[in-house]
Amino acid sequence: MSARELVVLGTASQVPTRHRNHNGYLLRWDGQGILFDPGEGTQRQMLRAGVAAHDLNRICVTHFHGDHSLGLAGVIQRINLDQVPHPVVAHYPASGQRYFERLRYATAYREAVRLTEAPVAADGPLAVTDAYTLEAALLSHPVESYGYRLVEPDGRRILPERLAAHGIEGPDVGRLQREGVLRGVTLEEVSEVRRGQRVAFIMDTRLCDGVHTLADGADLLVIESTFLDEDVRLATDHGHLTAGQAAAVARDAGVRHLVLTHFSQRYTDPAEFERQARAAGFTGELTIAQDLMTVPVPKR
Repeated sequence: MSARELVVLGTASQVPTRHRNHNGYLLRWDGQGILFDPGEGTQRQMLRAGVAAHDLNRICVTHFHGDHSLGLAGVIQRINLDQVPHPVVAHYPASGQRYFERLRYATAYREAVRLTEAPVAADGPLAVTDAYTLEAALLSHPVESYGYRLVEPDGRRILPERLAAHGIEGPDVGRLQREGVLRGVTLEEVSEVRRGQRVAFIMDTRLCDGVHTLADGADLLVIESTFLDEDVRLATDHGHLTAGQAAAVARDAGVRHLVLTHFSQRYTDPAEFERQARAAGFTGELTIAQDLMTVPVPKR
């Protein structure tokens, strides 16, 4: 199976620091690449992380604040410069169409790749493929913002003891999986449902229904935690989450691996985000994101 992993390209919020680039996140999914929120400097961070333009199949922008979208111009031009051989689809809030067009055509270049614009105007599925369904949900921020979730179709897990009880072995196992029934034994009788993996991506937002919808049952949740809990009023005023709020969402949603990111430059100790996330009761796997790190999607 191809890699399923998150490549973190940048983790800063509005102002980058010496150690944190503006946002950028690539989800590798069985040979597909989905780039989320390419902020300024994303093209260079891709080079440092070993991510090529050819790796990109979709671009998902949550909203049109600069730290989440100013890298679009360079990424789109690089896709064309490298003559990526497959189409690329771009999702972004429909209300920001004018911003997308400005970034897409910020300077002169030769268009060589088919870039399909697929703006988001409502909650629900955006794309359905054999490998996943991509969904969106409205968030709560001063400008229109959407979060995204990738959901793998459910599969089935073969149970060897049940196969043995029915005397099914060798090539007959594959035949049963392909055809669904063998000598009167159905696939359902010798297997159980294996729920598909889920990855959620939630950037700038206050607590709202969309946050909980996207996080529900996520194997990997990438979520902003711009502020620490003592600055919760600032977080609410500016449309953001605190570390404790993000962790409480993950706790209640049954998230397996929580990735906190999008940190304000006012904080210098990343360990405090981890401490507050644990204090909120989240007991799963926890990562405080750093630029250029790779986070695997938990296996089932």
